Amino acid sequence: MNIYAIGRNYTEHIEELNNERPKDPVVFMMPDTALLRNNDPFYHPDYSNDIHHEIEVVIKVSKQGKNIQEQFAHKYYEEIGLGIDFTARDLQQKAKEKGLPWTIAKGFNGSAPISSFVSKTTVDLNNLNFSLEVDGEKRQNGNTSMMLFNFDFILAYLSKYFTLRPGDLIYTGTPKGVSAVKIGNRLVGYMEDKKMLDFEVK
Repeated sequence: MNIYAIGRNYTEHIEELNNERPKDPVVFMMPDTALLRNNDPFYHPDYSNDIHHEIEVVIKVSKQGKNIQEQFAHKYYEEIGLGIDFTARDLQQKAKEKGLPWTIAKGFNGSAPISSFVSKTTVDLNNLNFSLEVDGEKRQNGNTSMMLFNFDFILAYLSKYFTLRPGDLIYTGTPKGVSAVKIGNRLVGYMEDKKMLDFEVK
């Protein structure tokens, strides 16, 4: 199983980090050891002092494909979920300053909490609200209509370079409102009004 992730896919998040708006999807990958399932607690590592939450809608690939045309991309996923892409912002900044990959800042153990999945037919993929609360305060609030690159475009784009396989996950980008988490925080993620994530930082 591969985990693909898309960076800089919401304009206001690009602006809050003073990043350049991409012409093509910004793609990175995470190892499967980054996954954190079943609302297990996230243990804050001691090698970073600035780990940010990034709430994202996640696509689960349902069948193998490569060089998929965008108009057929919807046939390659049946379920979506909610995930968090924890980012060690201090480590990422050091890497960016040197023009180096972000792998350590994005793919460390437990950096990718993932919810259960629901059928894509139960939601409006092009107008889907999702949000994150930290200790009861809403920090991030997004809608998929605000994405620069939609689900089908992302899947088709990835399939030009990688053979997608059943079970592969695609984190599709985060809206504005990212900020650091601290030990003791409780993070709760919603897709529309459905609670999908609920775990502690330890």
